[in-house]
Amino acid sequence: MNLQPLIDHFEGFIPFKETEKHVLEERVTQRSIRRRQTLLQEGFPCKHYSFVVEGCFRLFAVDQKGTEHNLQFAAENDRPADRWIADIGSFHSGQPSGLFIEAIEPSVVLQIEKQDLYFLYTNIPKLDRIFKVIIENKYVELQNRVLQSISSTAQERYLTFLEQYPTLALRLPNTQIASYLGITPEFLSKIRKDLASTQPHP
Repeated sequence: MNLQPLIDHFEGFIPFKETEKHVLEERVTQRSIRRRQTLLQEGFPCKHYSFVVEGCFRLFAVDQKGTEHNLQFAAENDRPADRWIADIGSFHSGQPSGLFIEAIEPSVVLQIEKQDLYFLYTNIPKLDRIFKVIIENKYVELQNRVLQSISSTAQERYLTFLEQYPTLALRLPNTQIASYLGITPEFLSKIRKDLASTQPHP
């Protein structure tokens, strides 16, 4: 198991001692995930926080009409908070999730189960602080997204997406991005054409 990406991630917040790294290693597992394989299915409790080492995932819901609604993406080279993916409510409550987590690409994750995470909070207190920062950042992001959904145009939401997920626009199919923005793939194509037409030509 290659724990170094996770160590590097945590040390972006606070340096770790060698003894703390050894404690962490004993509580983390690594998984290789196929494209379209799920980490979580609706109706089952979310049992892990998953840190993306390689690849890309989406967190999504399916409505009664069978339409998918992407809520979050997580990929290996995005912002620190966007490298984690979980249904946080289900993880902490143990209740069945109403969401799915699916790999968009072949991926590798490092996972921490709830009892192991609580053990780490006790034995490496700085991890408690790190996760609080990560969750607070995701909460602020969610607030901003809800505000955008009621006050911004689709084009403005797309531009925010490009800022938030700067590398994913080239990796994700239009259908996945459109689902995240709450628009059709056809309308997303129109937005892209309109934006391209306003760019200055060399």
